[in-house]
Amino acid sequence: MPADLAVVGLGHDGLPLAQAAVAAGLATVGYDPDPRRLAEPAAGRTPADVRRMVKGGFRTVTDPAELGRVRTVALCVPTPLGPGGDPDLSTLADTARTLAARLRPHTTVLLESTVGPGTTETFLRPLLEAGSGLRAGRDFHLAYSPGRVDPGSRTHDYANTPKVIGGLTPACTEAAAAFYGRLTEKVVRARGPREAETVKLLETTFRLVNTALVNEMAVLCHDLGVDLWDAIRCAETKPYGFLAFRPGPGFGGHGAPPDPGTPAGTGGPGPGLRLTGLAREINDRMPGYVTRRCAALLNEHGKSARGARVLLLGVTYKPDIADVQGSPAAEIAQTLTELGATVGYHDPYVPAWDVQGTPVPRADALYEAVGDADLTVLLQHHHTYDLQGLAAKAQLLLDTRGATPTGAAHRL
Repeated sequence: MPADLAVVGLGHDGLPLAQAAVAAGLATVGYDPDPRRLAEPAAGRTPADVRRMVKGGFRTVTDPAELGRVRTVALCVPTPLGPGGDPDLSTLADTARTLAARLRPHTTVLLESTVGPGTTETFLRPLLEAGSGLRAGRDFHLAYSPGRVDPGSRTHDYANTPKVIGGLTPACTEAAAAFYGRLTEKVVRARGPREAETVKLLETTFRLVNTALVNEMAVLCHDLGVDLWDAIRCAETKPYGFLAFRPGPGFGGHGAPPDPGTPAGTGGPGPGLRLTGLAREINDRMPGYVTRRCAALLNEHGKSARGARVLLLGVTYKPDIADVQGSPAAEIAQTLTELGATVGYHDPYVPAWDVQGTPVPRADALYEAVGDADLTVLLQHHHTYDLQGLAAKAQLLLDTRGATPTGAAHRL
């Protein structure tokens, strides 16, 4: 049965897009050639939302012929950063070739995956044109729209978050605007796909750099005996010129920006952004810093990391979601284990967790586990945690999120 929209990739950006489309009354299918992957995102999200999608007519398909039966195709496939800091476009390339063989005239093709400036024009467009015999901008519409999903947010949803679009031609932009205008309250037109791609780069780099700044401040303030959390509380009262970021055990999630100094990051060689590389280095050092703080706290209280029982609270990269992708918790658990500690975890959203293939024991009785642990480390502030109660129960608590009441725990 023909559909209005096919979403390729039901991950961080694809599933919310499909949910918004179904809610808007669009006949929507989710495509993946591997049926096992179609179930994975739903398992890590909210089952009730997915059930509502299915009731609304949403289907998952594995037959690529379905891509030739829709008016709009949104490519939301993963583009993880490779060792060189540039996106791995291999999945996008495979998807483009699959789509191209079935692409029909007048179809609107939208790219939402995180890519560097120039990718839509110099990478995706040639693949679609070569495989279809059609010309982008003349026979079919092609545009880029950066994903702007805030997982777990109760404030910012798909409808009230403005959608940026940049088409290959003005007609492509308007075709994309007509589609997204059915899903969101505001559509923002960029000059073209390169500008829209750069929006994603700018937004993710902004988060990366400011997180690095406040993480570095956390290390400095600890050495100086300064309460950084109180300084942030005061600074954010300024009504202009300051946006509050808070330190943490690392930089996690799916929104890491590509390195704009590589060809895949810019569509060509360039000087790059030196600040981005430095920010990555700072954030990458935070899990090791947290581990050293753990060892130092144990030592100050007459205990060694070797043989210590350490409980990690919250192992996801963001509060109140089930996603562990990029979470610094894995590196912290691994390093503590290498130091000889016995590591367990608790997370209401993660029923099972392993680090480098080794299962980490999960605490079922939370308060009992906190009381038994020599050190409890709050890595993620899930709102189901009664932090005051946990702080009272813990022998020793390191709060990496500044979420506990002042004086109730050692803060990062």
